[in-house]
Amino acid sequence: MSEAVQQYATRIRSYMGNQDPLAVLAETPDRLRSLTRGVTIAQLRARPTPERWSLMEQVAHLSDVEIVIGFRTRAILGAPDGVSIAAFDQDQWQQALHYNERELNATLDAFAAARENNLRLYRSLNETAWNKYGIHSERGRETVRDVVFMNAGHDLNHLRQIEAIVKPAAAATR
Repeated sequence: MSEAVQQYATRIRSYMGNQDPLAVLAETPDRLRSLTRGVTIAQLRARPTPERWSLMEQVAHLSDVEIVIGFRTRAILGAPDGVSIAAFDQDQWQQALHYNERELNATLDAFAAARENNLRLYRSLNETAWNKYGIHSERGRETVRDVVFMNAGHDLNHLRQIEAIVKPAAAATR
């Protein structure tokens, strides 16, 4: 059974607890590099189950989401409150953009660069900017603060999934 939009949002937010979203976002590129260091190409591209994404697919997804989040944030900041924010179908992107065929280091580099660029923007915002909002096509009203918080929770979600794949693979090679 597929998770409803609000259930997804609640789950993603729950991963954050009292963590600082900017700290989570800043740590993710290094955590990804650490988790994927030493994995073989076969491990990188293998799906844990047919319906679950591979390590490479998850890294590519995080990289592409960072571009989307950067655009959404800029769209909200650069328009009157209430600008429309479009959702996207992550599974269609995964297939159409050939996530599992990407090169790991290039994808990690692109992700880290986009993330650092976005972090610079977030660190420059004043309270008024943090409270500007758009209307997400599935989740409704979201402030810049909400977008950033959800992105940090999204990172933690995928880091958990990646850790679940990497730990058994690492144990099997010992």
